[in-house]
Amino acid sequence: MVDPPVSCYHDRLDWGYLSEVRIVNNFKIIQGGMGVGVSNWTLANAVARRGQLGVVSGTGIAVLMARRLQDGDEGGHTRRALAAFPVQSVAQRIIDKYYLPNGREKNQPYLLTPMPGVNFSPLLLDLTITSNFVEVWLAKEGHHGKVGINFLEKIQTPHVPSIFGAMLAGVDYILMGAGIPRFIPGVIDAFAEGRLAELRIDTAQLDGTAAEPTVSRLDPNEFFGGVAPKLKRPDFLAIVASPTLGLTLARKSNGKVNGFIIEGPTAGGHNAPPRGQVTMNVRGEPIYGPRDVVDLSKFREIGLPFWLAGSYGTAEGLKYALSEGASGIQVGTAFAFCDESGIAPHIKADVIQKSLSGDIDVYTDAVASPTGFPFKVVQVGGTLSDETVYQARPRVCDAGYLRQVYRKEDGSLGYRCPAEPIDHYGKKGGDVDVTAGRKCICNALFGTIGLGQVDQDGNAEPAIVTAGDDVKFLERYIPKGQNHYTVDDVLRTLLEGVEDEADARLQPQEVNS
Repeated sequence: MVDPPVSCYHDRLDWGYLSEVRIVNNFKIIQGGMGVGVSNWTLANAVARRGQLGVVSGTGIAVLMARRLQDGDEGGHTRRALAAFPVQSVAQRIIDKYYLPNGREKNQPYLLTPMPGVNFSPLLLDLTITSNFVEVWLAKEGHHGKVGINFLEKIQTPHVPSIFGAMLAGVDYILMGAGIPRFIPGVIDAFAEGRLAELRIDTAQLDGTAAEPTVSRLDPNEFFGGVAPKLKRPDFLAIVASPTLGLTLARKSNGKVNGFIIEGPTAGGHNAPPRGQVTMNVRGEPIYGPRDVVDLSKFREIGLPFWLAGSYGTAEGLKYALSEGASGIQVGTAFAFCDESGIAPHIKADVIQKSLSGDIDVYTDAVASPTGFPFKVVQVGGTLSDETVYQARPRVCDAGYLRQVYRKEDGSLGYRCPAEPIDHYGKKGGDVDVTAGRKCICNALFGTIGLGQVDQDGNAEPAIVTAGDDVKFLERYIPKGQNHYTVDDVLRTLLEGVEDEADARLQPQEVNS
């Protein structure tokens, strides 16, 4: 059967219809799910229209939507999607709380959203569910293509309501890396069946050692105030760096894993730590060795589809992946700096200019991310990659997505982040030695897309730019005589000569809704 446009789903009374839609792996390119709002709905929609898998980022998305509304919701896109949300009383509360018709003044701070914890406040629950719905709904609007949403396993507390919101919008794929997402398939299955979903949340003792996990819950029937609809089950793709983890997830997850994205250490964002004893190069970057080279034959033995990620952003890279039995490749960096991505235009232009001139440097920072995972940082003036800028920024934790859950002495839950003020972290039992060099990735990534929080003096949070090693080669996507490029330019480069489908794949798959 041919899928109807998702923009028509919301006009149907029979929500159970979504469960009948089949997902077919007929794409070779997965667009990376990057950062906070870098992989926005505009980018994902453009990729999906051309027959590849468009992916939106689900990280910090409640804050993202609230800030778009406070900036006046240019084009009315957020409100258009909220008008399709199945519980209109919830959508209206969000609009009443955050929407400013004329936008805020540039030096006016954004109204903060509640920080996530194991037990969400009613406002944050509504924000998280609706924001994931909005981003996926807009990404799927007006075409037959497939859309996924990407989450970081390490940011666990928002997962349950985030997945619910994305599934309400008919998301086709859920992608997750930066951890071991064994229990995510069970959440997906529960919502597909219209029942209570539960997720174990990693919890530490006061001293940092592991404690009994706590549990995040959401009952869709309570949210709907009656019988919740059964939803289409999206395919689940785990982002992994080793066949051992892949096999573990395939065998021991609490639901079906549908495939893998195998990501190498040259990819942008968070990288898996090197296997074995970690050593550093002269710049202080972790060194990856032979043990980190993935044996693709082991993935072929698992028998599930897989895509290769990390410096495969060429037609040759795609052909190699296909020759090794992969279904295709995931590409992030190339899409991150195209016209349709969410990175602020001045940062995008700066990075492209540096790439074209050969004056670009990517540093694998072993301590920047509060997660403890290595994090790729492009060296860009005026951002947190500049030590002067980093030192000048007061430590503030007011978004809270990378906070760790821990048990206080009285048994209650607390939240701490090694990038928060050092004295706060120490008073919460954290080891202050691990705070050195930690950066507030949450606030910085909002700065990267031009939505950074503003302090009382009118200064916006500095950005941080992450990209893979392929940022050195952006020239391959840029048409001659230009200094920018589009989704079409990226896909044309990647698909050139691959089964003669470049031209066919670039035909927009639009529909009338």
